[in-house]
Amino acid sequence: MQKKRGRPAQNEAEGRRQEIIEKSAFLFKTQGYDNTSVRDIAAAVGMQSGSWCYYFKTKHDILAAIMEQGIARSLEQIEQLTQDSMPPRRRFERLVDIHLQTLLAPEHDFIPVLLYEWRALEPDARARIVRLKDRYEKVWEDAIKALQTSGDWSQPGKLDRLFMFGALNWTAQWYRRGGSISIQELSAQAVRFLLRTSPEK
Repeated sequence: MQKKRGRPAQNEAEGRRQEIIEKSAFLFKTQGYDNTSVRDIAAAVGMQSGSWCYYFKTKHDILAAIMEQGIARSLEQIEQLTQDSMPPRRRFERLVDIHLQTLLAPEHDFIPVLLYEWRALEPDARARIVRLKDRYEKVWEDAIKALQTSGDWSQPGKLDRLFMFGALNWTAQWYRRGGSISIQELSAQAVRFLLRTSPEK
C-alpha cells in the first residue's frame, strides 16, 4: 500500500526532530548560528529544504530546542547528586566532571551553543532557558557553600561561582579531544586548581 503524503508518523517525527536538533547543534557550534542556513540544516539531515518545517517553525525554534535540551540533560544529572549523601568535595568533583563531560565529550554540542549563541535567543525562549539555568546554578551554589563550610574551599569569596564557570567554560575554546589529557584528567586538574589543594587520596 502506498504511504500517504503529509506529516510523518509520531515515532518517525520524534526521531527526525531529534536528528535535526543534534545536527543543527553541530553546525551552530562549528560555523555559528548566523552562518548556518536552513538549507545547511536540511542537507545535514538529508531533507528537502522545506521539509524541516514539519518539525520546527523557524531556525530560532531549533536553537531554543538545542539549548533547552542541553541544559535539561545536565540538570537532570546534577540534581540527582543532591539526593546522594557524599562529602562536599566528592560532590564538587562529580559536578565538575559532569560539567566538563557535557561541554567537551564527543557529540555534546548543546552546551557550547548555549554559551556562545545566547545573544541570538528571543525573549520568550530566553526566559524559559534562564529558569533552567537558575536551577543549574543553584546546585553549584549549594555545593560551593558546603565546601566553604567544610573548609575545602579555603579562601571563599563573593565571585567564586563566576570565576569558576569562567574557567570551566573556557575549556571549550582550547581543549582538543585525543590530545595528551583526557576529560577525566582535566576534571581532576580543574578541581585541584579551583580548590587550591592536593587531590584526595
